[in-house]
Amino acid sequence: MSVQGPRQPEVRSLLKHAVDAHRAGRLVQARALYAQILSVDPQNFDALHLSGVIALQTGDPHLALRRIEDALAEHPTDAAAQANRGSAFEALREWERALTCFDAAIALKPEFAEAHFNRGNVLDALGRQIAALDSYDRAIALKPTLAEALFNRGNVLRRLGRTEAAVESFDCLLRLKPLHAEAWLNRGLALKEAKRWQDALASYERALQANPDSAEAYSNRGNVRQAMGQWEGALADYEHAIALQADLAEAHFNRGTVLQELGRFEAAIDAHERAIALKPEYADAHLNVGNARLECRQLDAALRHYDIAVELRPDFAAARFSRAICLLLSGDLDRGFKDYEWRWQNPEGSVIREHRAFDRPQWFGDADIAGSTILLHAEQGSGDTLQFVRYASQVSDCGARVLLEVNRPLIRLLASLSGISQVIERGHPLPPFDWHCPLMSLPLAFGTTLDSIPGQTPYLCADPGLVSAWKARLGATPGLRIGLAWSGNPLQKNDRKRSIALADWLPYLPAGPQYVCLQTPVRDSDLPTLAARRDIVNFGEELSFDAAAAVCMCLDLVMTVDTSIAHLSGALGVPTWILLPDVPDWRWLLDRNDSPWYPSVSLYRQMRRGDWTQVFERVHADLTGRLIRAAAGRVQH
Repeated sequence: MSVQGPRQPEVRSLLKHAVDAHRAGRLVQARALYAQILSVDPQNFDALHLSGVIALQTGDPHLALRRIEDALAEHPTDAAAQANRGSAFEALREWERALTCFDAAIALKPEFAEAHFNRGNVLDALGRQIAALDSYDRAIALKPTLAEALFNRGNVLRRLGRTEAAVESFDCLLRLKPLHAEAWLNRGLALKEAKRWQDALASYERALQANPDSAEAYSNRGNVRQAMGQWEGALADYEHAIALQADLAEAHFNRGTVLQELGRFEAAIDAHERAIALKPEYADAHLNVGNARLECRQLDAALRHYDIAVELRPDFAAARFSRAICLLLSGDLDRGFKDYEWRWQNPEGSVIREHRAFDRPQWFGDADIAGSTILLHAEQGSGDTLQFVRYASQVSDCGARVLLEVNRPLIRLLASLSGISQVIERGHPLPPFDWHCPLMSLPLAFGTTLDSIPGQTPYLCADPGLVSAWKARLGATPGLRIGLAWSGNPLQKNDRKRSIALADWLPYLPAGPQYVCLQTPVRDSDLPTLAARRDIVNFGEELSFDAAAAVCMCLDLVMTVDTSIAHLSGALGVPTWILLPDVPDWRWLLDRNDSPWYPSVSLYRQMRRGDWTQVFERVHADLTGRLIRAAAGRVQH
């Protein structure tokens, strides 16, 4: 604090006492002394300026501004007063006026490190992060021990995605102040964003050593553990954070997210609703409580939360996409497929592939395409492609020439699909076309409802030559021939719900039939079990999709979990039993044992979440009955 020479000796003495009290933090005493000086000398620069500083320190920026401006009227070239005036404007969020003041202070005193630092803060608030970094760098060059500048510089670098530089800035600060808990905390955030998980955990450990009562440090460490899949550890961290700060909505939300990952959906609902009680406009919590309620089969309640999330954030793609899944699962295909179009904007990208940009418009069913060429293109997994290529013939019936682009494994199988002029492997050059439509947007284009699903099968056919060849390889069998598939793509989000271990299913498969493995690839964990069962024919990697289709045509029955084999056999019209979790993929709907998409399909659903035993028992009972009937038929014959 710069003190000008007093006009009277008694003022000089009062000012000294006032400044000493101010520096010692005795603000009430200092303010009283400044007031006493001003009663004697109303134009005293130092008393005006420093009483303004106290007003700023005690949360009264309006009074601070009046006092500091009165001081500047007496001494307009004082750099400290100009900077403090800027701080008052900064407190009032008048960013441009604050910036003008800091620029004036720097013009008066170019080596004024604190003014450069404060200028950086204002520039950051204005969204001018690069300029803010320049100001912080200048402040640090002038005063390398200016911890606040190092800290804020690290925060700006982190937000700009320059995580390594941010960590370096925090490290410089921590060499000066090893117990700076906030620096350890924000360093952990930067390391998490850089996916340096172990380093981030170590940084949060240091933050907690510096401040053992930091709920934020526990919560953020839980976020890292969650990203690492350490669910129980993350849960413990969130619960510790909540114990320290019960109103930390984000900790309740993240706790709920982990509980969902652990399959504890009822507890997850409670956690998310606590987050919402603390923060009613918490759109992400409304989304997650909707997802948890969906897993509890509470579809109406889930929809209410999705609706709230969308109302709070109309562009909330993840909420609209989840609402689509809920509507489709409930059988409301009309509204469901409309929301399903938001899959392209889903920022998480966990389900949907990238939205491809074509220089031709997408067809939504409302334009006349007679005489034009349209490209239908696959977008998701093989099962999705097999399910929705059924619409190709309807597109052709609109008078269009239909091109179909799919991934390589399906090329040969789909080459003879009705209504298709040409099948193209994805990644190969495309011929000219006028329109395009992703396969999974075709139900929307045709206004599909439960009553208008094009469920006629078969709409796929296997190559007759391949069928004959595989029938010869399989040979004659006196009983039923049954295909088996028990797991899907392990990278699919809900695979752990739908896939089963072969060893768990085998005890429920009665002896007698010839079983054929349709599972490809077979997971390493299932290989020993499969190798030990000589009654299961296994052709391994020979079963491409066209070969699998031919094998399916040689079978009496296919039994499978929800994977591409289910769609393949269903599209071929082969009798198919599908084993489903209690809340299945939307296309299988709820509480019915048949499928409007595939007339030859029967559905075997879990009655309790995660309990496959009842499913196996029902399949065993029905299969045993079928074997008995088949044997009786042979005897009568």
